[in-house]
Amino acid sequence: MTLLVFGLTIVRHGETQYNKDGLLQGQAIDSPLSEIGLRQAEAVGQYLKDVKFSNVFVSDMLRARQTAETIMKHNCSCGLEMVCDPLLKERSFGIAEGRRVQDMRDMAKAAGQSCPDFTPPEGETPEQVKERVKEFLQHMFQRIGADHWHEGGQNETSSSAEPETSPVEGKADDGVRSIPVHVLVVSHGAYIRVAVRYFVEELHCLLPQGSDKAHMFSLCPNTGLCRFILTMRKEDDEVKFSGIRCVFVHRGDHLKQLE
Repeated sequence: MTLLVFGLTIVRHGETQYNKDGLLQGQAIDSPLSEIGLRQAEAVGQYLKDVKFSNVFVSDMLRARQTAETIMKHNCSCGLEMVCDPLLKERSFGIAEGRRVQDMRDMAKAAGQSCPDFTPPEGETPEQVKERVKEFLQHMFQRIGADHWHEGGQNETSSSAEPETSPVEGKADDGVRSIPVHVLVVSHGAYIRVAVRYFVEELHCLLPQGSDKAHMFSLCPNTGLCRFILTMRKEDDEVKFSGIRCVFVHRGDHLKQLE
């Protein structure tokens, strides 16, 4: 049995006017980035410009595609295919789309539920979003395995199943300096929150020292970064998940210059 270790950096799209106005977009409202959102995308692109990626997956919604295109415009990884995947699109909020986020909070309170767990009529449940996350991961594993197993695959009996990683120093390449396979995913706030919860609660993701779940499960800021190191194994030519650890979540160092 051989193992493949790779980095996964997840970025939330930049701000839209709906974000600024406190309105829900979901899936029905495919809005572009605002002027601030474009500046955020430029900032995260500059922040990541020297971080090499091997694969790029992005939600097929406009705000995510604009963010991913801006990141890759600045990036040192030349000629990568940007794979648009509808499995990465935002959670559907049903009848609440286009309405105030506060309206959904009020609906959730009236139903005796927390806002992230509440599903408006005609909306997508967190469980349904999680199924999309799981399906995307399977697609990603197969693609990464097909593209890169020859680069990073190693026998499980080797001295270390994961390349030695440098300490987290607040640098753009934290955790992935020695890992040749590195995936960029650009998606949405509610989707990323469900994904992180799935990683922690069901995939038993190892957390950074001193981290707390309240922060882990909070809403990622626009163009915020989350990074994980994943290990896959190959058994009888089938690629399977083996382990995951978190390097950081919701990092927004690049946004300080915009304040």
